[in-house]
Amino acid sequence: MKISDMAYELKLPNIKLNYQMLLDEANHTKMSHEEFLINMLENEVLLRRENGVKSRLRAARFPYKKYIEDFNTENYNPDLIHEFQELSSLKFIGDRENIILIGSPGSGKTHYSIGLGIKACMNGLSVLFISVPNLMIELKEAMSLNQLNSYKKKFEKYDLVILDELGYVSFDKSGCEILFNLLSNRNDKGSIIITTNLAFDRWEEIFIDPMLTGAMVDRLAYKAHIMDISRETSHRYEETVAWINGKK
Repeated sequence: MKISDMAYELKLPNIKLNYQMLLDEANHTKMSHEEFLINMLENEVLLRRENGVKSRLRAARFPYKKYIEDFNTENYNPDLIHEFQELSSLKFIGDRENIILIGSPGSGKTHYSIGLGIKACMNGLSVLFISVPNLMIELKEAMSLNQLNSYKKKFEKYDLVILDELGYVSFDKSGCEILFNLLSNRNDKGSIIITTNLAFDRWEEIFIDPMLTGAMVDRLAYKAHIMDISRETSHRYEETVAWINGKK
């Protein structure tokens, strides 16, 4: 068998495409057999890791890319800055803790949550990003196709689920019960990040039923990092000003 055929069968694409170049380099630099083997396998490992990251980023369904390194924490109070730094270690995912980000539109909730999600993908973790209104649409579609159980099982398997825009729409009784059941089943199985423009005392506006609202808050807030990141000046405003100044 040819090297390319064996590499194809063993699913080693980098070796399949580049083995001749690697051989020429080894001969030219007089590599030892061990150095050649290490070099060849390192390239394969790097490619596999890179492809894994790309695959996880696609599966996460981020609406756009925002990196945690670009999140400006300067205008937040010291306690919040410390918590931002702590959470960026992603330890909260290993501990199966939740994050609830409360803030007005433009305060940076979505940017920060996407930044954490992208970093999680780059560290080999599975992530789902979805807005709460779109989640409700998908849940109702799954119900109509008798696929709700399989949807729930898939939802529980992610290392991190990011639910964006809780509070922009309210739910009927059926929608509240489905969402409550979905999040209750996932609780303690993996981390959830929720971004919302409403403090807890206004969640009844979304879930209508006071008892269900209380139970929802109780489950999500347990072992959660609850952060109000509202600011007078929004992240969007700051980014717009920076862009305008850069054009001058």
